[in-house]
Amino acid sequence: MKPFTALRSSLPLAGAAVTALLASCSSTPPLPPVAEAEVTQPVLTAAAAHSAPARAGARAQPSNAATPRAYRADAATHIYGLNRERIWKGRLPPMLYAVGVLQVEVDRNGDVRKLDWMRAPKHAPEVVAEIERTVRAAAPFPVPARMGKVVYTDTWLWHKSGRFQLDTLTEGQD
Repeated sequence: MKPFTALRSSLPLAGAAVTALLASCSSTPPLPPVAEAEVTQPVLTAAAAHSAPARAGARAQPSNAATPRAYRADAATHIYGLNRERIWKGRLPPMLYAVGVLQVEVDRNGDVRKLDWMRAPKHAPEVVAEIERTVRAAAPFPVPARMGKVVYTDTWLWHKSGRFQLDTLTEGQD
């Protein structure tokens, strides 16, 4: 009876060791634990309040893209550069909070002239508003030097934590 008791008391320790070993084998670092309140309520404006004034008057590098599809990569890179802390690192989980397809018109100066939702996540109006705010705050965009102005479309892949990826630069989804 004594050996069985000793085995039972060491199982939790063995389980913790196996869990630690498996966690260390992950190709992407695990995300920090998130409180339940943060999981159910999207984080939308964590960096928004102080990011726009710092960019006031700044001009992005010109884009040499000849097509809207090529410009889309420059625009996505520009948005990622301004929102590093909000980008989901690694592959996205299988279930996302929202997916939206947004068409953006950028004029010859890199300013946003028009936003047009091709597919808005209507179940998440707060995400629609935050994506629009993020795009407008990212202006000026790279100047579409070879096209004069450009209308490009990208898909926003939004996690419930408020972090996102753009389809143009996505790392995939599980």
